[in-house]
Amino acid sequence: MENTFRTLARYPDRLNLRDFLPRAYYYMYLSRRMEERIMELFRASAVKGTVTISIGNEATTVGMAMPFRPGRDVVSLLQRDFGAHLVNGQTPYRMMSQYVANADSPTRGREGNVHHGDASVRRFPMVSHLGNMLATVVGGVWAARRNGEDAFGLAAIGDGGSSTGDFHESLNFASVRKVPVVYLIENNRYAYSTPTRLQYHCADLSDRAAGYGIEGRTIDGTDAWTVYSAVMDALERMHREPLPCIIECKSIRIMGHAAYDKAEYVSAEEKADILSRDPLPRTRARLIAEGGMPEPAVAGLEKAVETEVEDAIDRACAAARPSTSQSWSVFAPSAKQRIEPFTASKCKNLGAVNQALRYILAHEPRAFLLGQDIGPFGSAFKSCKGLFDEFGPDRVIDTPICESATTGFALGASQTGGRPIVEYQFADFSTEACTQIGINTATWFFRAEQPAPVLLRLPCGAGITLGAFHSGEFEGLWSRFPGLKLLYPFTTQETFEAIIAGFYDPNPCIVFEHKLLYGSQGGDIDFDGNVNALWRARCYREGNDITVLTWGAMARTVIAAAEISKRSIEVWNPFVLSPLDIEPLAASVKKTGRLLVVQEAQESSGFGSHLIYRLAGECFGALKCAPRLVAGPDMPVPFAPELEKFYIPSVEKILQTIDVMTGGSL
Repeated sequence: MENTFRTLARYPDRLNLRDFLPRAYYYMYLSRRMEERIMELFRASAVKGTVTISIGNEATTVGMAMPFRPGRDVVSLLQRDFGAHLVNGQTPYRMMSQYVANADSPTRGREGNVHHGDASVRRFPMVSHLGNMLATVVGGVWAARRNGEDAFGLAAIGDGGSSTGDFHESLNFASVRKVPVVYLIENNRYAYSTPTRLQYHCADLSDRAAGYGIEGRTIDGTDAWTVYSAVMDALERMHREPLPCIIECKSIRIMGHAAYDKAEYVSAEEKADILSRDPLPRTRARLIAEGGMPEPAVAGLEKAVETEVEDAIDRACAAARPSTSQSWSVFAPSAKQRIEPFTASKCKNLGAVNQALRYILAHEPRAFLLGQDIGPFGSAFKSCKGLFDEFGPDRVIDTPICESATTGFALGASQTGGRPIVEYQFADFSTEACTQIGINTATWFFRAEQPAPVLLRLPCGAGITLGAFHSGEFEGLWSRFPGLKLLYPFTTQETFEAIIAGFYDPNPCIVFEHKLLYGSQGGDIDFDGNVNALWRARCYREGNDITVLTWGAMARTVIAAAEISKRSIEVWNPFVLSPLDIEPLAASVKKTGRLLVVQEAQESSGFGSHLIYRLAGECFGALKCAPRLVAGPDMPVPFAPELEKFYIPSVEKILQTIDVMTGGSL
């Protein structure tokens, strides 16, 4: 049975009904029995966490997954897609291991029981922010096809998840870029307890397809053959014309949202209707009547599945527990890298950005740029000037206004051979992608054990009178998310180096580019090709009385203060804010005995408070006075020049603080 029914014909090969039914029923029954046993184990406290069950949804989840090719097509599955994981190659033992969170589980006990996948074969892991999973499929398929693969995508979403902004953003992006992804909506009438009449007003969710200029259809999601056939039809159509499509499956959810939900909001009449549409007994009857399998053979199949399930449970429960002593990290390891050297003279910081991007595009065929108005226009600050003409529209890509989907697209592309660089028009707009950056991309290696080489560029900072929504820095915000590497340069050399370092690292990296320095900060670039040597703090000035730590445009202000002060001031830029190399900074503080951190960001929201916390713990015995923070006030960046000048820490304020910390003026 195992060799017969586990073996599936994948697209473009198409099963006939007689060959389809026993294979579909095998996976549907396997999914049902495993989940029924999981519920029993949950009640016995052997399974923990939020147990969401796909019982009743097996026809949709098995039928939709059978055509896709593991390792080639890009798939993103939901918490109610248990059977699809099995169809796409996950074993019953590994699935059960995830639910009991043992050391052999797909996430090695790091993630919840439904939050798993296998990114190495393009089955992307799930996050509970369901809409954010969609754009990763779009990016993954796009990059694979850019590399010459005939890949397709399956982006599963529920009726509730289709209400999210990311559903629209990703679908619009996929339509604009002509990426062949099946958006399969599993409509089971409820988003947790909220009925669909409170989720949308159109007759069918597939009606939305017309707004994106694509195909859409609604089908019976309790008929596995109908689902399978619809997906196969879609793949054949997308082969001829690579556009996304929507398939809405009207499915059912026999149980509540999760193990603890008794679904008391569902009426008795509706429950009876739901049970009457249970796909498992219907598929079983059809297997006998139309699939030609006699009742004893079906019973034999079911008995074999029961044995397979119990064996998986026994092995999973007996497996070793996760160990806290194991070596693991939120960061993928970085290899030693030496690339071609580069020199340039008389560059400003904006030119250094442009030179770094040109260098990367010229040397790395997999690299491409994403952002708003970065194409012929050259980006809002002209950091991408000339790159569109030189490298073309497939490598310098103007995106719709959709920061979240753009970030998810980049993450997905990084998993299928692409090396994306994303420019947010302003750092402030990166907050539109907070979940994609901080929850999905940052945690990717921790969850999937696959590198996520994505470079994010954030033009940031005040000083050019743009007001509250175009002047933020946000290094404090992004430093709060484990898994992100943050670089904040000051000089022209550092600006070039930060982009090079961030691009060649296997982790998601953010480079902060202070806008005030774009045109006013100048110098030469002399890069020797040693990428690993770039990840270090930078000392601008040595001294003995006090250590001042700063970054970005504040470095210029601090240096100006140091030059006129009678104190001996040592000035450092950590440069790499995360992961922070504390040793050289601590050595400086231990030498001077005093620590001042100067940041432009608001006092309560910047990186400085964390830096003080870390160094106070490292250097407490050497401190001669309490560390101080000079920062912008806790208010939005004001617009009028006089008010903005008041907001930004000044030379005078820095000198006054230094005098207080060192015992008064000399």
